[in-house]
Amino acid sequence: MSGSFPSRYLSEIAGQPEAIRRAAAGLRDQAVVLRRLGEIAPARQLVFTGMGGSYAVCYVPVTSLGAAGRAALMVDAAELVHFRRPMLDGQSLLVVVSQSGESAEITRLVAETGDGRARPRVVSVTNGLANSLAQAGDCALDTRAGDELGPSTLTFVGALVVLSALAVVLSGGAVPDAIAAATGWADAAATRAHRLLERAEAESLRLREWLGDRSALTLLGRGTARAATEMGALLFKEAARFPAESLQSAQFRHGPLELTGAQSAIAIVATEPETRALDMALASELLAAGAAVLVVTPDGAGPAGALTIATGALDRRLLPAVTVIPFQLLAGRLAGERGYEPCALELASKVTARE
Repeated sequence: MSGSFPSRYLSEIAGQPEAIRRAAAGLRDQAVVLRRLGEIAPARQLVFTGMGGSYAVCYVPVTSLGAAGRAALMVDAAELVHFRRPMLDGQSLLVVVSQSGESAEITRLVAETGDGRARPRVVSVTNGLANSLAQAGDCALDTRAGDELGPSTLTFVGALVVLSALAVVLSGGAVPDAIAAATGWADAAATRAHRLLERAEAESLRLREWLGDRSALTLLGRGTARAATEMGALLFKEAARFPAESLQSAQFRHGPLELTGAQSAIAIVATEPETRALDMALASELLAAGAAVLVVTPDGAGPAGALTIATGALDRRLLPAVTVIPFQLLAGRLAGERGYEPCALELASKVTARE
């Protein structure tokens, strides 16, 4: 991707391929931490938590662990700290993802998890280790995303890489194998992300033309794709102040389908092979109802009338690092049109220090 960018946000988007590779390189330096994780994980209840984009990224390890036969729960930190904390005990392994390690919900959760034999083991995944969460946990993993001023882009892809290796270890894989696998997945994802970003201007214009004058957007996905759709919806709201909703694709049929019509813009991330046929059938049905439909697939296939984007064939654990890019680009263009600087929040803050 070449040329200057009108905002820090777009510069951070362009930095994602390098952030992916940086996170993978960091795994080799954290082999001891991953080995420690492998020692304490067996037979423990696995619970993943976070808030915002750090929660969205948890869809990937929870899905991949379930597919490998290892049960894992996913509960956002606010629900966990106020309503479900008693489910955590000395036989639990709590994986807490946070870009800053200082968010109000996660710091309170870790502080109130108990002590002694009743305390769960805590694994932190943060950007850097000089934060409250990393210092309080039993195993601290660094995404090495670096400085990030705007909405989660670098931290999102960095967490995906670290969590991909973590999931291999939690499913019983050897640490060297986990690092080698994650490094390979990351290299392929970084290459595809770079190729997509080289066409950023043309792609963002194509996406903007597709959206037209529609005033809201729905993003649908299944399995690991939900990391990208949830993160994408957050980006539209935070960066462009544009209404967007993310739903599990099957849930869309349970009520929201009735809203479909010419005013609808719906993006379907159809990257999971098990449900590809279902996603394509839904896309065709939505097109027949008059909706504008975007379909994101590894090979760029989609029903006639849909706008399609190809991600390339990648491991599902790193696919969200590429599938989220079209949403980032469209959000950035919308922000510019609407007069917003994505990195300048008016009501929220980069680190959410209060509930």
